[in-house]
Amino acid sequence: MLYRNLSDLKVPAVAVGCMRIAGLSPDRLSALVDTAIAGGANFFDHADIYGGGESEQAFGRLLAARPGLREKVIIQSKCGIRPGMYDFSKSHIIESVDGILSRLGTDRLDLLLLHRPDALMEPGEVCEAFTELEHSGKVLRFGVSNFNSRQLELLQSGVKQKLLVNQLQFGLMCTGLIDHALSANTEFPHAPDRDGEILDYCRLKNVLIQAWSPFQYGFFEGVFLDNEKFPELNEKLRELGGKYGVSPQAMAAAWILRHPAGMQVICGTTSPERLADICTACEIELSREDWYSLYLAAGNKLP
Repeated sequence: MLYRNLSDLKVPAVAVGCMRIAGLSPDRLSALVDTAIAGGANFFDHADIYGGGESEQAFGRLLAARPGLREKVIIQSKCGIRPGMYDFSKSHIIESVDGILSRLGTDRLDLLLLHRPDALMEPGEVCEAFTELEHSGKVLRFGVSNFNSRQLELLQSGVKQKLLVNQLQFGLMCTGLIDHALSANTEFPHAPDRDGEILDYCRLKNVLIQAWSPFQYGFFEGVFLDNEKFPELNEKLRELGGKYGVSPQAMAAAWILRHPAGMQVICGTTSPERLADICTACEIELSREDWYSLYLAAGNKLP
């Protein structure tokens, strides 16, 4: 397993996304968690909206049934999304964390992320919430999700706690984080800066990027692996998988891990077997030529 430094915490480069675990049987969930721990991927990403809270409840039941498990795992959750709105008010953040902790059956979160930018965000109010949660020991570290560079800068200007994480969609069929830089000073469609150069900003500010939906295309439209819509990409993944001795899905994860930003891949699989396979991505490092060949096979162009 590769590891990333997150302030005082060392975290695995492969993490488990828990959006779909609510439907797992207790035995299957236990097997998934055991596989993650055995492979070093003991980082679990939750959100209060996943499964309407049932994903956290399922994980909480497992923690309750297995004393000592809590000390073996790193737990992150997210809040801020409400029906028809986003809410970073102090009261909502604190109430959300209390609900998360209750569902998980734990006294603390290793990380809390604000899920999507709230247009009515007041950094000072967020600071009050973070400070209260930090002083109570309910949240140990903080971050955000889906923020651009100016939004992150604005929030950081008002909170005392270092924002350590920004969770962003990234993968071979969602390459917006790098397209602008590669098309700089051209008239290519990707040349305009649409995200405030958030990738470079995070690198400059030592903010860990967590890549969500790494195997998806579009916005939850589907998985590109073994998808007939993407023959060139899948052929290249199989070719390079054979070269490096890993599966196509591990190759797709390795492509993300190869980037010098040192990202963390959030894998949403509920299959212990697939998770173990994805972890093999940490065993290889793509050459520069192979990294670019995958970028081009995904339908991108270079100036």
